[in-house]
Amino acid sequence: MDPRADAITDRLGGATGLRWFRAPGRVNLIGDHTDYHDGFVLPMAVDHDCVVAARPRDDGRVTVRSVELAGEVDVAADGSDDPAAVEPAWGRYPAGVVRALATAGRAPAGLDVVLSSTVPVGSGLSSSAALEVAIALALTDAAKLALPSAELARACQRGEHFATGVPSGVMDQLIALLGQAGHALLIDCRTLGAEPIALPDALALLVVDSGLPRTLANSAYAELRAEGERVAARLGVTALRDASLDGVQDEPRARHVVTENQRVLEFADALRAGDAARLGSLLLASHASLRDDYEVSTRELDLAVDLLVEHGALGARLTGAGFGGCVVALVPRAEAAAVASRTVADYRTVTGLDAGAFEVRPVDGAGSFTAPVGA
Repeated sequence: MDPRADAITDRLGGATGLRWFRAPGRVNLIGDHTDYHDGFVLPMAVDHDCVVAARPRDDGRVTVRSVELAGEVDVAADGSDDPAAVEPAWGRYPAGVVRALATAGRAPAGLDVVLSSTVPVGSGLSSSAALEVAIALALTDAAKLALPSAELARACQRGEHFATGVPSGVMDQLIALLGQAGHALLIDCRTLGAEPIALPDALALLVVDSGLPRTLANSAYAELRAEGERVAARLGVTALRDASLDGVQDEPRARHVVTENQRVLEFADALRAGDAARLGSLLLASHASLRDDYEVSTRELDLAVDLLVEHGALGARLTGAGFGGCVVALVPRAEAAAVASRTVADYRTVTGLDAGAFEVRPVDGAGSFTAPVGA
């Protein structure tokens, strides 16, 4: 039984009448800062998730509490409360989803929710999207509102915009909903079409947390997005996805987006072909582009990539938006533990930071589930 179940039910005063939902975090294998330019991404849902239990209430309020985080969210179920004004700050995400779903036609059904998450916060593994999607499933279930996955992902994306003011893309919410066990998803962020691609059993996916949490609201994320949109407008294209490499050669940010889209498609081809060496070289090229053209890496992330490769990884790159967070690496499965331990030890020696290293596995996307036994 998931040990979180008892803690959740204790806070809700027992298991009677509860509905249970989960949504996973994600690792983006390749394709960062492309989703909001209508580009291509290749993420996978991972075996770290946000679990919620919910019970209806009849006072038109939505309350949300966390097992791990302090404070309680209490907002109007009709979405009339401003998410950006909610305290504690983590509560702005569920409040944003309440407002976004209200604008999508959700009836103002009240709900009492308690959540628990194993997705590391501020790591670039999308703890916010896991929370948003799990809450959204509980809210739509309570109001008997059925939305297609793409529409629900868009609602959660709008919820994050309401919460943070950061114009983030839709990749994180979509992979949380559509993930498939054993597979990454090649997602076209213009059409939201998704193709599952199997991951090789012989390779492990290792995540190294740099120990530097990042917050997109305090980063240059919005400025970088706006810069790319200005280049697209100047070139007369709908989005940078439509730009040619010749057209962006003198624009480093846009050049990253164009070349990263191509790397995503090549990475998908290499996965289908089982070309491990090509996978590794594409990861390293992606990191170099994020470091040099998009300028979202840090000294610590660069060091983690270098150490992983030195100790046997086929390739590695920062994952997520950058500015801190995590690095993902492809490693021969038999060598994963040794690569992880050596990388963490050397990283601590150089930086003084305690990095975390752990293997992740691709899992199914979000959904409801039966109440855990004993809950």
